[in-house]
Amino acid sequence: MELKVLFIFCLGLGTVLAGRDFYKILGIQKSATTNQIKKAYRKLAKELHPDRNQGDTEKASAQFQDLGAAYETLSDPEKRELYDRCGEECVSKEGAGGGGMDPFASFFGDFGFGFGGNGNQGQREVAKGADIVMDLFVTLEELYSGNFVEITHNKPVLKPAKGTRKCNCRQEMVTRQLGPGRFQMMQQAVCDECPNVKLVNEERVLEVEIEQGMTDGSEQRFTAEGEPHTDGEPGDLRLRIQTSPHSVFERRGDDLYTNVTISLADALAGFELDIEHLDGHKVHIVRDKVTWPGARIRKKGEGMPNYENNNLFGMLYVTFDVQFPKEELTTETKEKLRELLSQNSINKVYNGLRGF
Repeated sequence: MELKVLFIFCLGLGTVLAGRDFYKILGIQKSATTNQIKKAYRKLAKELHPDRNQGDTEKASAQFQDLGAAYETLSDPEKRELYDRCGEECVSKEGAGGGGMDPFASFFGDFGFGFGGNGNQGQREVAKGADIVMDLFVTLEELYSGNFVEITHNKPVLKPAKGTRKCNCRQEMVTRQLGPGRFQMMQQAVCDECPNVKLVNEERVLEVEIEQGMTDGSEQRFTAEGEPHTDGEPGDLRLRIQTSPHSVFERRGDDLYTNVTISLADALAGFELDIEHLDGHKVHIVRDKVTWPGARIRKKGEGMPNYENNNLFGMLYVTFDVQFPKEELTTETKEKLRELLSQNSINKVYNGLRGF
């Protein structure tokens, strides 16, 4: 009986020590890389944010807190090592646990997901510095598979300096007495005295997620990384995605276009070939019919992933060009070709521009 009770006690203790399964919450393997952790977190955070799950607010909030705690722990190498060794209990003892935060407040800046929140209405508007808008050129491979890239950003930061300065200047109505029984109301600039500040350049390393299927013009926003404001808050840094030209593929929406040059013999007799895609997999093409110059085929599901739904892919369009032999053919070879093709000379003159 005592052994049974001891076994149940130890089993219960093990459950307590184990705590929440952060890997299961994020839907990843224990061997997942940091980038895979961030990618999984970002995807689930969009789905589980309480503002998008108004039906059961309490359940949504709990799931979102679990997700935040999982990301906070597994994205930090030291916390992850501690968690792998002895579970959430050890992380909590070290003061590393949490989950009560809103991870969007610090995860790669403010991405502007459009979630609600009206808690600041009615408050005095805070002055804000200008936004900085920059183009971030990325490769088609990164837009196909997704990636995390680091950029170095030199940011001017306000630091304390000697002396004071006039601040929070505003126009207020004041009353002046001009004489007995005579008054005048007028606007006057009123300022406060604030500690002096100076601008100091600081180097910041920002991590940007290139999401699958992003299109040109999509923006990643980093809160308070823009121009400073002496009497207010800094503006934001907005990175605008631009696609670098590619040597093989051209993107149009979710579709990809490429050109292939084949020999005249392959054009007449058929051929097989592999096209290396953006992530390295091969797209196999088989033609057992005549292929004329300008012929185009399409491969379903071999285009770009859709930004809203990464499980959907566009088309891959392949246009063929035929390379004709440049050397002169002998009379005998010409006659054999005519015999093989069973095709007489067709000389037709017509207006090729008609209808355009």
